[in-house]
Amino acid sequence: MSAFISTLVINFFIALGVMVGASLFAGLAAVISHHPPVKTMVTVADSLKIWAVAAALGGTFQSLEALDQGFFRGNIRSVAKELAYVLAALAGANAGFSFIMLIKRCGQSWSE
Repeated sequence: MSAFISTLVINFFIALGVMVGASLFAGLAAVISHHPPVKTMVTVADSLKIWAVAAALGGTFQSLEALDQGFFRGNIRSVAKELAYVLAALAGANAGFSFIMLIKRCGQSWSE
């Protein structure tokens, strides 16, 4: 597997892990503190999307630096690679959010 594809997969799963992990632990904290866990999980997942992407990219400065190289120094390939990394991280964050929403829907079907 090439380094590019490998980095895409890693970015996807880092963003997915940040979303799911943080939401599940927020739900656990809600149970301990006698708050509604599913509502807390959804709220946390919704507010963490951009941070999951930033964590997957290893900080935003590297991405901005690569975009600077591409746009201002004429290295278009660098821009395309960085956009692919961002899209992979966004896809991972959205997959994580969808997983949390699936947990919410499953919980609603069990309570009926």
